[in-house]
Amino acid sequence: MELIQKTADLSAYLAADEVIDHHHPVVLETAARLAAGAADSYEYARAAFEYVRDAIPHSQDSGDLRVTWRASDVLSSRTGICHAKSHALAALLRAEDIPTALCYQRLAGDEGGHVVHGLVAVRFHGAWHRQDPRGNKPGVDAQFSLDGERLAWVPDPASGETDYPVLYAGPHPAVLAALRAAPDRPYLWKTLPDAL
Repeated sequence: MELIQKTADLSAYLAADEVIDHHHPVVLETAARLAAGAADSYEYARAAFEYVRDAIPHSQDSGDLRVTWRASDVLSSRTGICHAKSHALAALLRAEDIPTALCYQRLAGDEGGHVVHGLVAVRFHGAWHRQDPRGNKPGVDAQFSLDGERLAWVPDPASGETDYPVLYAGPHPAVLAALRAAPDRPYLWKTLPDAL
């Protein structure tokens, strides 16, 4: 699949905003700690990915009912769904000048219907590489990779699932609106979009 930048200007994928607030102290402190152990930007990107994947539980897996969406809140609260964890990873990567986009899949839901799943794409060696920091569990083994995708899920078109090829500089408006309006995760599950 060819990934498509929604914004031609690569600097948009380094920008900070209300959601990917990589100038926030908690983001900068976390980035500095991870960068201290990395020899180069590739090692840093892998460390940031593994940190978000492993140290911040997916709220459904952990049973946490809180809804986070701002990167600094995800890092300080140490909880979030796939979209929130993607925002946190994007902020950590952008804090170290690694262009990072938000991207999405449409997947079959656990209880029927479909859900929009959030992930990121990082730019290395002139190309975009999708990564899924959702968090591993039985049946899910996402890994950081620039040599072929190692995502949590591969969509099944026969089941109405798909990869969306567009790379966004900020969260998709429908996803962000649902995250911001949700008082808790059960409410969020009812309001997240099932397609983009």
